[in-house]
Amino acid sequence: MGLTALRNLVSDSMAIDMGSASTIVSVRGRGVVIDEPSLVAVDKMSGDVLAVGLEAQKMQGREARDVTVIAPLIDGVVADFETTRAMLDHFVQEARSGISHFSRRAIMSVLSGVTQVEQRALLSAAEAAHIGRVYMVEEGLAAAIGAGVAVDDPHASAVVDVGAGTTNVAAIVNGAIIAARAERVGSSDIDAAIMDRLRRHRGLTIGIPTAERIKLELSSALEPKDSTRKMEVRGRDVQTGSPGAVNVTVAEVYSVTIPIIRRIAEEVRSTLTELPAEVAGDIYDRGIILTGGGALLEGLAPYLQREVGLAVTVADDPRLAIVRGLSQMYDEPMLLRRVARTEPHPLIDLQDTVLETFD
Repeated sequence: MGLTALRNLVSDSMAIDMGSASTIVSVRGRGVVIDEPSLVAVDKMSGDVLAVGLEAQKMQGREARDVTVIAPLIDGVVADFETTRAMLDHFVQEARSGISHFSRRAIMSVLSGVTQVEQRALLSAAEAAHIGRVYMVEEGLAAAIGAGVAVDDPHASAVVDVGAGTTNVAAIVNGAIIAARAERVGSSDIDAAIMDRLRRHRGLTIGIPTAERIKLELSSALEPKDSTRKMEVRGRDVQTGSPGAVNVTVAEVYSVTIPIIRRIAEEVRSTLTELPAEVAGDIYDRGIILTGGGALLEGLAPYLQREVGLAVTVADDPRLAIVRGLSQMYDEPMLLRRVARTEPHPLIDLQDTVLETFD
């Protein structure tokens, strides 16, 4: 048995996109094996983890009185270390193949502009999940590569990754980031705005799952053609505390969606104005690539195209662009070492180099 085959038999090399809404894990040679909500159900009294991911999502909004469902990452960074560690450890264990006992290495995405403290918290959670070597790569670069931008392309490309909690805007040339900015606004802000609107103006309190459903069915970045289209929404009456229901129109949802979309468009414009002239010229020719789960919001691409004045295309399966890009970096080891934000470990890097010569 060759060295590479033996290594793959007992270890897994992973790509991990750990976001505020979802955690996606791809294992080299197997593809995406985990795509679940970034949620943890915890016993309030003991602090024990009761469920993670999809199982925790089933409890959200309907928790028993001694259970709380936590989203341990807020705006793309660790907000609760212990639950983040438990969640990542669970997903890594689930992602490992049946006969694999450890993960030799993992590449994880990290926000542009993340602080050292925030990065260290994520790195510590990964180490606690028994990953031998962790590389961290900026989301903008990973999204660009996952969207099909060649790492040796001498002309610039612009990528806008709209996630649940953050929007990343990055300009890429030759596998390097020329400019990048992360604004902590994303599609989950629409959920919060819908909940606030119904509570304040319709007297109905709803939970996150219901707000998410309203967003998926009625939200759009473009003014609706049929403003009377509606859906019945059930929740708790603010005044009486009793169960209640109201009809929510697409026009109401649009009114709370558009301010958030405007913030995203402004972030894109601001980043583009800071680019060097030659880079700006390339992007004028090529336009913008849209990635992330938020890219699936109805009308977002044409809205940005109108506001920014550039062609906007949506990447294939945009939710998976980041994890695809992270996975592809295993085939570009020199690029990975150049762009990784993790402190170097010479002995481990040397071992990786030797093993990669057998791939």
